[in-house]
Parts: sequence; C-alpha cells; structure tokens
Amino acid sequence: MIHVALYQPAIPQNTGNIARLCVGMNAHLHIIGPIIFDMSDRAVRRAGLDYWPYLTLTHHETPAAFLDWLGSREPWLITKHGTYRFDQAPYADEDVLLLGNENTGLPEDWHARWPHRRIHIPMPGNSGSGDTFRGVRSYNLANTAAIVLATAIVRV
Repeated sequence: MIHVALYQPAIPQNTGNIARLCVGMNAHLHIIGPIIFDMSDRAVRRAGLDYWPYLTLTHHETPAAFLDWLGSREPWLITKHGTYRFDQAPYADEDVLLLGNENTGLPEDWHARWPHRRIHIPMPGNSGSGDTFRGVRSYNLANTAAIVLATAIVRV
C-alpha cells in the first residue's frame, strides 16, 4: 500500500479530495499536524464526506510524531524543486508520498534531509522570455497528489 502524507494542510477541500483519492486507490492517508481546520466526525458528516469511513487515516499530531512513525524510511518529497520527474522515480510498495502545506510547502530541513528523494511534475506552461511570464506558481495540491499517486500505484 502506498502512503500519502500531507504536511500541515491548510485547505479542507484539498484534504477532502485527497482523502477520496486515497479511498479510490487504496492508499493510506497521513495528516501531519497541527492542522487549522476541524476534522472531527461531526465536521466530516456535515461536509457530506460519505467515503470517510472507508479511509485508512493516521493523524500525526506533530511533525516529530510523523518522523517517529517514518523511522528509517525515506519519503518521496513532491516539490517543484525535485530532481526526479514524477514518472521516473522508482516507486515501491509502502512508499510514502509527502506533500507540503499549500502556502508554505515542506520545511527546508526536510528538503535537506532527503535531497535525493525529491520529485516534480513538469510545468511546460511556465515558459516565457524576458520580462514575460505566463503560467502558474504551482499545481493544486489535490491534483498533484492524484498525478503522482496514480503513477506510483501502477508502478508497484
């Protein structure tokens, strides 16, 4: 089973979309706290997330708790600064796909800890010349998770 870990997610809709993705792809979702929105059973029911009971979910209260769970495993950091293209990484069963916060990304010390495990999705629309820039700063977190998880699943 592939693991998807979200570092301190900030947008409930992204987390909900990624949770649905994990249910559909039989992946284990890890939420690394602290988080700023309500994930109680009541909030989940109110949001109409009828798939939530089928989700394999672990909530790590702090980054340190996640790192303790991770142990000696090395996650794949999904970042626009990655060295591997997402479809060239050698995924394996039990791999952890790690996505950063929508606003701040992943901590710099995590990038420094696993520089050889950073993957990216090309953004060919971000080309321009001179002072002309066209494109986007980054892809939506849920879309990114879907692209990378679907690729990892078919490789395992």
